[in-house]
Amino acid sequence: MASLRHLVHSRVLLHLSESLGVRSSVFRCGRLLSTSSRCRTVMPAWVIDKYGSNEVLRFTKNASFPIISYPNELIIKVFAAGLNPIDVAMRGGYGAATWSMKRDPLNIKQTGSEFPLILGRDVSGVIMECGLDVKYFRERDEVWAAIPPWKQGSLAEFVVLSANEVSHKPKSLSHVEAAAIPYVAATAWSALVNTGGLRKDNCANKRILILGGSGGVGTFAVQMVKSWGAHVTVTCSQNAERFVRGLGADHVVDYTAGPVEELLSVLEKFDLILDNVGGDTEHWALKLLKPWSGAKYITLVTPFLQNTDRLGVADGMMQTAATVATKTFKHLMKGVHYRWGFFAPSGPVLDEIRDMVDAKQVRAVVEETFSFSQVPQAFEKVEKGHNRGKTVVQISKGGDDV
Repeated sequence: MASLRHLVHSRVLLHLSESLGVRSSVFRCGRLLSTSSRCRTVMPAWVIDKYGSNEVLRFTKNASFPIISYPNELIIKVFAAGLNPIDVAMRGGYGAATWSMKRDPLNIKQTGSEFPLILGRDVSGVIMECGLDVKYFRERDEVWAAIPPWKQGSLAEFVVLSANEVSHKPKSLSHVEAAAIPYVAATAWSALVNTGGLRKDNCANKRILILGGSGGVGTFAVQMVKSWGAHVTVTCSQNAERFVRGLGADHVVDYTAGPVEELLSVLEKFDLILDNVGGDTEHWALKLLKPWSGAKYITLVTPFLQNTDRLGVADGMMQTAATVATKTFKHLMKGVHYRWGFFAPSGPVLDEIRDMVDAKQVRAVVEETFSFSQVPQAFEKVEKGHNRGKTVVQISKGGDDV
């Protein structure tokens, strides 16, 4: 009787697999890969096994192949990956406590379970597989995304993301160009729109100051608010002046020509300041805002992750809350708003950015492109600073091989 039940059960499974058109080899590997006739378990990637300097970067052909764990996830074949300063910082352990909490909220896994860690926050590529609940995308769609720092990154042949973090790539851009935009665009949008309250229909003639306008976030922010009709002032070095003017800056202040706060103080006051520099800028920058008019100072250089790394997540968040509350109240009494800006992954935001790119309102700014074998050199380039746009790694060429 037992053997009969086993025979019936086997025939039912066989009939089910044939009716779904699924090969037995796919069942054996425990996952559906409808775009491939073989089950892959490893892939090429650049990883780190510990935090440190550039020497910790290691190339391997045996990185774990990403799997779909939730029905709203999808797997992307990576054609190009953008590097950002946060990748250099994360290589050294920046934000490790917070990212570990995001990956493992219940603290079940052991310390160091994030390794081997794949860096890279920008991706442009082609969808290889979709989860059962993914409706907006199909396999072979060309997409781009900004990858949250707590997830495995794009310096690999494949990456898995949630569908709500992904957007269709602009048709007017190559994969290399597209990989230069998502992370900086999502960061600028989060700061200027979500925190700053700027929109296409309320930006006309507003005076915007962007401190540090020649880097990744700065170059995108200049283009975005200028396309919305704002008057844009930018600080940068003299040799970047022509570059930022070409992006739409109306006025450029050379921070090497003297104390930048003195050079800015003679100008008409501003409606919003976006600070990409940090340091002591907040000690004088808020004096440049129009008081009692809703003007905002938004800094992207905050102590939040440093606090959680140094004090632990709970104490670090308490210290952060106390700091931002104190500063907000202090400046509110002077008639200006003090805010912190953060990166926020969002597919719908990238949909908006895609439309702006295809309408020629903003463009990709790629300073230098490296091959997949040159990832350490790409990190060195970003780490030196004084960048004019983005550094991009080309993982694979074209899209015909998918």
